[in-house]
Amino acid sequence: MATLALVRHGQSQWNLENRFTGWIDVPLTDLGRQEAERAGRALLGAGVRFDRAYTSALVRAQDTLRIMLEVLGQTGLATERDQALNERHYGALQGLNKAETAEKYGKEQVHIWRRSYDVPPPDGESLKDTAARTLPYFRSKIVPDLRAGLNVIVSAHGNSLRSIVMELDHLTREQVLELNLDTGVPILYEFDAEGNTLSKKTLKP
Repeated sequence: MATLALVRHGQSQWNLENRFTGWIDVPLTDLGRQEAERAGRALLGAGVRFDRAYTSALVRAQDTLRIMLEVLGQTGLATERDQALNERHYGALQGLNKAETAEKYGKEQVHIWRRSYDVPPPDGESLKDTAARTLPYFRSKIVPDLRAGLNVIVSAHGNSLRSIVMELDHLTREQVLELNLDTGVPILYEFDAEGNTLSKKTLKP
């Protein structure tokens, strides 16, 4: 049996400022660091020890992982960083406050960009585009670890993790659009040797 932990990074500065962040490197807030510590304690309380770690190319996910591993006493854990796990690229919207964006492009258009499956913002990615880079990486790198019986932790982002949850939970396009992942809250999956999901639980603080 193998365990997979999916953790959305703690609150970032632009989460706090209600800005579209995407691929911009933005640090964690004090609250974000506290959320990462709480996530680490939740995993410690669940008795999980990890064999491999994966994270994105963005510092907010990397710092969240580092803090969790410090709490777990696993700072030397083998870790792979890859932009395949990056947040959805918001293109021309990156850096803009969400209220300002609605004023610039219109509330209905911004809602379509944020809540449709396959309509990207200007020069950016849709959720479908994000899944198209995240899922091949998940299948080629992480699933083989799980089938080998290794426990894996993934520290990434709301939309890259939604893509993975969509696959694991067999969600439809409509269902995944309603899926919201909280910052700093681990989701634990258990798998059998064939890679089939045995259980899922959320470690609420």
